Amino acid sequence: MNRKLTGLVSALALSAVLAACGQPGGKSDMPPLPASATAPIQYVRDIHSFARPEIARVRNVDLDLTADFATKTLSGTATLDITAEPGATQIILDVRNLDIRAITDEAGTALPFVLGAVDPVMGQPLTVTFPAFKAGEQRKIVIRYATRPDAAALQWLTPAQTAGGQQPYLFSQGQAILTRTWIPTQDSPGIRQTYSAKITVPDALKAVMSAEMLTPDGKAAGTGQHSFSFRMTNPVPPYLIALAVGDLAFASEGSRTGVWTEPSRLDAAKAEFSEVGQMVDAAEALYGPYRWGRYDLLILPPSFPFGGMENPRLTFATPTVVAGDKSLVSLVAHELAHSWSGNLVTNSTWSDIWLNEGFTTYFENRIMESVYGRDRALMLQVLGWNDLQSSLKTMPAADTRMHVDLTGRDPDDGLNDIPYEKGAAFLRTVERIVGRDAFDVWLKGYFERNAFRPMSSAQFLTDIRTHLVKGDAALETRLQLDNWVYQPGLPSNAIAPVSTALTTVDTAAKAFFADKGPASAIPWSGWSTQERQHFLAWRPTGLRAGTDWLPPPQLADLESTLKLRDEGNAEVLFGWLQIAVAHRYQPAVPTLEHFLTSQGRRKFVMPLFTSLWAEGDWGRPIATRIYARARPGYHPVTSGSVDALVGVPTGQ
Repeated sequence: MNRKLTGLVSALALSAVLAACGQPGGKSDMPPLPASATAPIQYVRDIHSFARPEIARVRNVDLDLTADFATKTLSGTATLDITAEPGATQIILDVRNLDIRAITDEAGTALPFVLGAVDPVMGQPLTVTFPAFKAGEQRKIVIRYATRPDAAALQWLTPAQTAGGQQPYLFSQGQAILTRTWIPTQDSPGIRQTYSAKITVPDALKAVMSAEMLTPDGKAAGTGQHSFSFRMTNPVPPYLIALAVGDLAFASEGSRTGVWTEPSRLDAAKAEFSEVGQMVDAAEALYGPYRWGRYDLLILPPSFPFGGMENPRLTFATPTVVAGDKSLVSLVAHELAHSWSGNLVTNSTWSDIWLNEGFTTYFENRIMESVYGRDRALMLQVLGWNDLQSSLKTMPAADTRMHVDLTGRDPDDGLNDIPYEKGAAFLRTVERIVGRDAFDVWLKGYFERNAFRPMSSAQFLTDIRTHLVKGDAALETRLQLDNWVYQPGLPSNAIAPVSTALTTVDTAAKAFFADKGPASAIPWSGWSTQERQHFLAWRPTGLRAGTDWLPPPQLADLESTLKLRDEGNAEVLFGWLQIAVAHRYQPAVPTLEHFLTSQGRRKFVMPLFTSLWAEGDWGRPIATRIYARARPGYHPVTSGSVDALVGVPTGQ
């Protein structure tokens, strides 16, 4: 693979060792690529991309962009390194809602291009024509373009929407197919690309990316501006190219971990994630070396739509995980685990997202077991299993397959408990049947054999049969591999996890919810966050939708005794608000409104609006009123989901 650095990077003094805030620069701090990374790739047709990588493909992206907060645009150039089959005269890129101004070759000669018809999910194909390729040839094309203010991957925040209240903020979110709204490239997870970037921003702000930072202090770039330079020499799927710009500060935690956030939140974030280095060590001990150099966290403003995003070297995370007691750090374990499952070995297409999320949820739990013990890991397994059971009851059977058909659909439709929790349950089943030692040997080898490569369900099945089953017909029958991957529901060899600690919580839940005991009898103060979540998720067996199970006096007792109005843990508060909405408990509406207008994490926002909407004449007016306030602060990923349910408020 050609890893020659282009444009910006080649002009830098790469021999200099740059360091700021504990971040190494200059000479790459990443281990060399394994031999597998250079082996030929068999491309799987991606129904969510116009690209034809078997004919012509992008190998490297070099960005030179300026962030304009007044117009809410990024503008500049993307220089693409491309290779193609001999005789190829075109390359097809993915774009959506981009203003393409000009395309040239490296010498500046204009190249013909055409934008195809708009698809509401995929955007447009951008077809660039050039002289026929020769065997072994590599070329560059330079695209001059600008994003639009409503680019779905980008959220531009006003100072009032940040913790500091003084400076604006910008962040990107590319998964699943939103990178094409800010970078013209082949936006498919199976088409891995290296990248470099120069990002020019106002002097008061700092830019960070999911890559090595080469100019930690920035360089002057005209009046009132400075630029930051980055490089990623490991090939990544395009959805992992990520950018944030804001008033940012950094605190180091050891030699290769640390946290970025707004200055006023830095101390709290540093304290919350002080054990991240231990997680990296635990992950490496399980499944091999961390291949990305540093592992830092960026704690974003509350509008970030996900719990976390596994961008290489720099996980983007919601502030809702800063609970003050490290009780929600399993999210960090999850995003760290993605450094192997997802970032290192990536689903070829979004129909196989379980290969990212199922492996990661399993791996996350192993990290949590290593760092925090078996009891905590089992509690997390049970919570995930219960979520899976709920999804299996309510989702269409076809969508409960791990290899899911997303034809004609947004790939975000595949992001639910099936790839995460069914995928993890599958891997735990394999582990139980073959034994942990044999399973770990196979999984460590799986990551090594397939490093920096795309993976399909069919390729996964070939790997596990070749390297673990090894022709053992009896073992093949016991594992039920094809049933897990291709059939709906759960196969007969699935076994529910059991947590003794949560069994005790079940007893307390029955005493309160079913036997109508007092809230004062609940041993709340001695419980962990996971035990509290489990308690609030308890429902009577056979409960029908729209049926209350608590009378108003008990709801008031629960809210008052457990001090739920003042609850600062987002997961616990979410559990309580789901109960309150289901009972049309009016005293909780102010708490609900504050929660929905102070953070935009889709995991919390969408279920609460869905529950409100289901409550008809009581809930829908509340949902409409709250959403009118909340929507301007939500990322398009979140607002797009709620729009489909509630509708777009008047005037927005």
